[in-house]
Amino acid sequence: MRKDVRILLVGEPKVGKTSLIMSLVSEEFPDVVPYRAEEITIPADVTPERVPTHIVDYSEAEQTDEQLFQEISKANVICIVYSVNNKKSIEKVTSHWIPLITENTDKDSRVPLILVGNKSDLVEHSSMETILPIMNQYSDIETCVECSAKNLKNISELFYYAQKAVLHPTGPLYCPEKKDMKPLCIKALTRIFKVSDLDNDGILNDNELNFFQRTCFNTPLEPQALEDVKNVVRKNLIDGVCHNGLTLKGFLFLHTLFIQRGRHETTWTVLRRFGYDDDLELNQDYLFPPLKIPPNCTTELNHNAYLFLQSVFDKHDKDRDCALSPEELKDLFEVFPYMPWGPDVNNTVSTNDQGWITYQGYLSQWTLTTYLDVQRCLEYLGYLGYSIIAEQESQAAGITVTRDKKIDLQKKQTQRSVFRCNVFGDVGSGKTGFLQAFLGRNLMRQQMIKEEHRSYYAISTTYVYGQEKYLLLHEVFSDFDFLSDADLACDIVCLVYDVSNPYSFEYCAKVFKQYFMDSKTPCMMIAAKSDLPEIKQMYGCSPLEFCRRHRMPPPQYYTCNTAAAPSRDIYTRLTTMAMYPHISQADLKTSTFWLRASVGATVFAVLGFAMYRVLLKTR
Repeated sequence: MRKDVRILLVGEPKVGKTSLIMSLVSEEFPDVVPYRAEEITIPADVTPERVPTHIVDYSEAEQTDEQLFQEISKANVICIVYSVNNKKSIEKVTSHWIPLITENTDKDSRVPLILVGNKSDLVEHSSMETILPIMNQYSDIETCVECSAKNLKNISELFYYAQKAVLHPTGPLYCPEKKDMKPLCIKALTRIFKVSDLDNDGILNDNELNFFQRTCFNTPLEPQALEDVKNVVRKNLIDGVCHNGLTLKGFLFLHTLFIQRGRHETTWTVLRRFGYDDDLELNQDYLFPPLKIPPNCTTELNHNAYLFLQSVFDKHDKDRDCALSPEELKDLFEVFPYMPWGPDVNNTVSTNDQGWITYQGYLSQWTLTTYLDVQRCLEYLGYLGYSIIAEQESQAAGITVTRDKKIDLQKKQTQRSVFRCNVFGDVGSGKTGFLQAFLGRNLMRQQMIKEEHRSYYAISTTYVYGQEKYLLLHEVFSDFDFLSDADLACDIVCLVYDVSNPYSFEYCAKVFKQYFMDSKTPCMMIAAKSDLPEIKQMYGCSPLEFCRRHRMPPPQYYTCNTAAAPSRDIYTRLTTMAMYPHISQADLKTSTFWLRASVGATVFAVLGFAMYRVLLKTR
């Protein structure tokens, strides 16, 4: 909502513009009226809407046309004052003032107009019969008020309506000609309905309506008031109420009724609570709340955000198969202005046999977005209504900013849950296969992936000493001359070479020597395609000798050409090295170290699945 309101009064000389302002301020009719009143500011605490209001007078005798045009361009609302006992002043409303204002305002942001019939104390009849056709002709006219500066009649009401026309304008919401809400308003209210429909059954039940009422107006509805609202809808719409709950049609009808009865501030309160601005677009401040991220820190979802995202998944997983079908995914993202996940996401996270994103894959993709592009994550959470449903100040409350990585290294422990592994290797070395194998896909399944749907990321969970962690694999573009800072920033480096290609290892050796030999980032060599015959690498020393010289673990032989899902042990090792970069290479070589990590992973993977099945039964 606007932080202040600027009201301009215009009209023919002697219609009482200045008298209206002075009567409002002094609460009595002035004996002496100057040509023009000075600009006054009414403090926020004495206005109904709690917004500072500036009232500006205009005098033809004291101001030039240029000054008038400037004031028109600055005004948030313009009151065109006429005298109810002066037909010429009424005619001038359409012949002079409305065209003048139209010429001096932007076509895309019309300023609302209030018609003010002053001096009602001098006549016994109303001017409304003359004014109503004018109101019907010009959609910019919000309302008409008849008042008397002398008798103080409707003076405060006049300025309240002017303020209301700015803070709660009818124009963006309603089309008088069609007697219906405008498409943008319907679209916004439809999103609000879907966000508020917590069980996604297409109906707002009493609990959901009460939560909505409390969220928007800070007070629940009494049972009788709730029933009265539903009865009003029942009387006017056949399908407005279903199973004693409000349908989308019923919800939209109620807001149409509010607007038609002049209570559009009710609809605006709802719209603004759900993040909409005066143009019915989601406010940038709502979508992108401030979040400070110091250098060397990463971003993760916290426990409350994961709980919220789990509830969103449950809401849309209608067949309870722990995966989102294309229809269910489309339904989930209906509250977005666009489809945020493309086909590449299905090759970034775990899917079921049908290629649908699983519950684990869904949470993994959110984790990936939070880590790589937290602003986009804030935006997405905003579309889902996180701050409203989770009752938080903003989406930023769902984000944890980790401490500086240097502190983790000093303390030799980390509180982070997401670790990034950048995967380097020459063209054809097996990088993509290594990423896809992490998601449980063997070579046969990988061959079904379309090139245009290929992903350069893969993320899933691993267990290290019983702790669930996310490992994010990123395949780095193989062009050696174009490695960016982002390509080098990670928790662990994976160097992949093809055991069957004698020239494949050389690339890994070059990357390591140029970028990682003197860094503190742990590195691991992957001997990929180990199902093929191993050929001697055309390099100065063997991969094993290279690793020994540079205090790296020996090359880890790996293949994704398996009958079942490929082994995940190597990914547990990578996560462990990322979590404990201070562990000596001697420790890394011992079988007991890896045994402890792997056994922990196996036990907790089984436990995790068992717990998930229990949770699923309770859902």
